[in-house]
Amino acid sequence: MGRGSAWTALGGPRRGPAAPTSAALQGAPGGGEPSPSERGDVPGWVLITLMTTALVVAIWALAAPALTALFEQAISRVSEL
Repeated sequence: MGRGSAWTALGGPRRGPAAPTSAALQGAPGGGEPSPSERGDVPGWVLITLMTTALVVAIWALAAPALTALFEQAISRVSEL
């Protein structure tokens, strides 16, 4: 058998790449359940989302009067023109 032979070392015909196994498909989208290490930390993400929401609400509550005054001042200046 030479370099360009169409037969493998075991005597069978050479074929293209092997089909992916179920283990290889586990991490692929639509390929089954992801492994536990790839699932993520759902409670952690929920906590981060809630804390971010609380920070945005707190900052908005503190900044709302200043932003309202700034907006009203800008509108009054534009209306004077």
